Amino acid sequence: MSLLAKRFQRRLLGLAKLAMGLVAMFTIFLPQEAQAVPAFARQTGQNCVACHAGGQFPELTPYGRMFKMTGYTIGERTIPLSVMGVASYANVADTSKSANPATDFYKNKTPIFATGSLFFAGKITDNIGGFAQITYDNYASDNGDGSFSGHSNADNIDLRYANRVVDGKKEWVYGVSLNNNPSISDPWNTAAAWMQYVPVPSPSSHQFIDGNAPYPGFGSGGNIAGITAYTYWNKTIYAEAGAYRTADNAFRLMSTGIDDSAITRLSGTNPYWRLAYTREWGPHNLMIGTSGMVAHVYDGGTDPSDPANLGQFRNTGIDAQYQYLLDPHTVTAQLAYMQQEQTYSDNAGGASGLTDTNNVLRAKVSYVYQAKYGGSLAYFNLTGTTNIQSDPATRGITYEAFWTPKQNIRIGAQYTAYGKFQGATDNYDGAGRNASDNNSLFLYAWFAY
Repeated sequence: MSLLAKRFQRRLLGLAKLAMGLVAMFTIFLPQEAQAVPAFARQTGQNCVACHAGGQFPELTPYGRMFKMTGYTIGERTIPLSVMGVASYANVADTSKSANPATDFYKNKTPIFATGSLFFAGKITDNIGGFAQITYDNYASDNGDGSFSGHSNADNIDLRYANRVVDGKKEWVYGVSLNNNPSISDPWNTAAAWMQYVPVPSPSSHQFIDGNAPYPGFGSGGNIAGITAYTYWNKTIYAEAGAYRTADNAFRLMSTGIDDSAITRLSGTNPYWRLAYTREWGPHNLMIGTSGMVAHVYDGGTDPSDPANLGQFRNTGIDAQYQYLLDPHTVTAQLAYMQQEQTYSDNAGGASGLTDTNNVLRAKVSYVYQAKYGGSLAYFNLTGTTNIQSDPATRGITYEAFWTPKQNIRIGAQYTAYGKFQGATDNYDGAGRNASDNNSLFLYAWFAY
């Protein structure tokens, strides 16, 4: 047996032991009663598979999308609390090309408790509902002495008023969402806020995992404040439009836990829009859509009273999703493309109107059997101009396998392989580091109750 094969065999054995340890640890603490499911499932009385494709969060079924669009109000009021936690492990392929591996790849090959979240979620009245997530990051702050401190802040928030009108063969759903993250209100998982679904741990050992690889996203970021209005006509056309502003003053709840000096500051109101065509037939459903946003954002940490600190992001995206849902099989195929044009502020760009454009493509197909065993294959590709930014070109593939022994626990393994990183395949940093050196194994154990 070759040396490479022996090393691979040893690594597989070690990973298998670690995975079994994580399973055992979480199974010990896993509630065994049937009611041990998150708040929405308790409210509707449905198994997780009713709302989530193959039971896998956050991919929604048509029923799950309708539950969301009708303001999370289907079912009876119940205890509106849920908790979520993630333990993880990361292994970067090569850490030797670093002056300080302990810092550059902190917690590499070390299991960690990554994040935990508390949810307030569910029905308030027949027409009002929502969810609010508070997340604790165990490695949020670097203390400068080799240790880290945890920190909590507001994560995703989506509060809604919604109504549903059924008239003969026609159906009309409409509503209003107060939220803090553009596209968090979107019912499809190809939206920027939802396509990346596994919580991303902070340690630098996790810097190259799939969750940190390129994804479509809006330049405004999250923890801002927005109001959007939406309608869904006859299960065919979905349209949503609204505007976002800084989450301060009366909207400070949307950025709770984030220092005033660190919140994203926007100028005025910033428009967001979403349009999608959908179709359902038998076990199949299809969506083709587009979305966009224009955000006027002050450079982080600068004086918002100085107009020379104000830049602009213009995002335009197209996306599609196909699902096949027929027990025991679940197939989901997703495609999302986002173009972002950034116009730099005078102070950041050195010249008025200087811009860079980034293009992000994501494609993913997943399969789940019996709502327990599944896998996915994802491709990502980022390209862009280099007027001010360095070459962003990054591409790769992520392989994933997961197991859901109970409907509120998931064990997964992802391997992300890079073909290009920051514009090059080899020696991208000038210090001999290659794109393939960033290949990363990521194991996670995820539970919710």
